[in-house]
Formats: sequence, C-alpha cells, structure tokens
Amino acid sequence: MSRNICISAADGHTGFLIAELLLTDETFSKKYDSVAVLSLHPTSARAKELAKMGAKVIPHKPGREREMVETLKQSGADTVCLIPPAHKDKYDITVELINATKKANVPNVLFISAAGCDLAERDKQPHLRSFIDLESLVLSSKGDGSTLTGHSPVVIRAGFYAENMLLYAPQAQKEGLLPLPVGQNHLFPPIALGDVAQVAAHVLTGKGPNGFDDRHRGQLMVLTGPKLCTGDLLAQVASKSLGVDIKFEDISEAEAKKVLKAQSESDPSELEYLLEYYSLVREGKTNYIATTAFHDVTGGHPQEPDEFFKVYAEEFKPTGTSGPASKKRKH
Repeated sequence: MSRNICISAADGHTGFLIAELLLTDETFSKKYDSVAVLSLHPTSARAKELAKMGAKVIPHKPGREREMVETLKQSGADTVCLIPPAHKDKYDITVELINATKKANVPNVLFISAAGCDLAERDKQPHLRSFIDLESLVLSSKGDGSTLTGHSPVVIRAGFYAENMLLYAPQAQKEGLLPLPVGQNHLFPPIALGDVAQVAAHVLTGKGPNGFDDRHRGQLMVLTGPKLCTGDLLAQVASKSLGVDIKFEDISEAEAKKVLKAQSESDPSELEYLLEYYSLVREGKTNYIATTAFHDVTGGHPQEPDEFFKVYAEEFKPTGTSGPASKKRKH
C-alpha cells in the first residue's frame, strides 16, 4: 500500500517540524514512499532545508484553486496534512486548500486545528472560533459521494504550544520575569510542539484497509500538555529547572500585545490567535488536560513543563548565571 504525503504550510513551525520528523526519523521514514511540502516561500531557508532532507518542495500560490487541484493530482499525494498557515489570509487560504483537496480526490486528510476552538466565542475569540468552521468543512466531505476525500479523516486539536513562552525569554534573561496575560489563578496545559508533530507523524504514516490506521481514522484528537499550570507554577518550575530565580508577572492584554509586537517575528494574525487563547485562559476555559490521544497514538508520555525549560535553558537563563546545562532541543 503506497503512502505519498503532502504537508501544507511547511514554512511554519508546525509544518516544518512534522516534515522534518518524517524525513529524518527511521520510525516513520520506512512507512511512506514520498514527502512533498507546500511552501508559500519556496526559496526560504526552511524550504531549502527540507529539500536537502529529501522533500519535494511545491510553491503554494494562494488564489489559484484550479492550479492547486492540478498540483495535488500531479504530486501523486494520497495523504494530505492540512495546516492553516501563519498568514493574514489564513482562513481563506485554508478553505481554498480544503476545497482543492476534495477536488483532487485525496483520500486521507489530517487537519491540524486548535484546542479551545469549541469554547471560543465568535465575538470574543473570532480567530480561534474560525477553526470550528474549517473543521466542519474538512469533515463535511465524509458524506459526499462525489469525492474520495473525507472517508479517512483525522482532526488534531493542538493546544497552546509551550514554545510560545520563548517569546518572553528576553524578560526572563534580563529581569528574571515570566510575563503572561493569564491572570493570577487560571490554569492551562502547555504542550511541546514536538509532541504534536509526533502524533501527526504517526497518523500520517499509519495504514489500514480504509486509508489511515483504523485506530486513528475518524478521530477528533485533542492534545494538551500533561500538567495544568498557573503562571506562578510555571515560574516555579522554570526556577527549579534552570537553577535561577524566575518570577511570574500577570500582565494586561495591552501589555502582552506590546511585548509580542516588539519581540515576535510572527505574522500579526498569529499574535491575535495567541491573545485570544490567553483570553480563554482568563475566562477559565482551559483548565483541562487531554493526553489520552497522545498516549494511545504514540505509546509515550508528553513532555512535562520542567523538561521544556531544561530543553530551552539557554534561552531563559539570565545572562551570566550558571544552571543546569541545556539539553538538545526535543523534536
């Protein structure tokens, strides 16, 4: 049974890491025939790096759905990992990709969504809530006899990436502070990006009589980290892991927006998504853990917060201090 995988948004953190994992980890590289990636910036460093690893890099030109249909057909992809890109037109580009996937009759579709989208409100968290509409568009083809797409779908709702905290690393280094707009007592469970990539790679390479592995096919998987944390608890974990004193500072949304704009290279739409997630935390809507899917799919345990801070120790440790040595970053 062949397996030719195409991954969208390869320029972004999630798409790049999933592709890298498939291309470099023998656990997965033996289970597929080819990997292609869709790139909005095909001459970027990330695209070139994936090409060196063996991926076929396909330029992604939004606004040309008919061309995208032909591109997907010519790629020979029987499996697509749909990831909304970090772009101001994220929603429209993703809708176009979903429709092109249907018209190209790609049978196996993995859609990377966002945990919390079902709890978001259209007037308060519109960017988050839009993921519900995208999920519905992906899953609606399940009952559509005119296309092969939809008979083997999987949706992963990925939680708040722990790596987002790296945006505040300058404050940790210079002032010993972890500034987050999450309130004093509200809880959320950060998940390592590498853990999301692990689950995605297992799904994309899993095989069954109807496409994806029957243990995955048709599943809506919610992925969060294994531990509920307040801002204070995260700072305590960081202090212990790094061997230095880190304090949590509850900042306002306005302050958070200012910090993000100054310290992040992300598209402004991604920053809006982050701010909306923080607002969910402050509303008490993120105080749950969802690790069952991770355990069932990988057989392992997701990264604990203390492991995260040890992995990224050099980014958080104040300059001139000595603490535990930084480990190799976990992919």
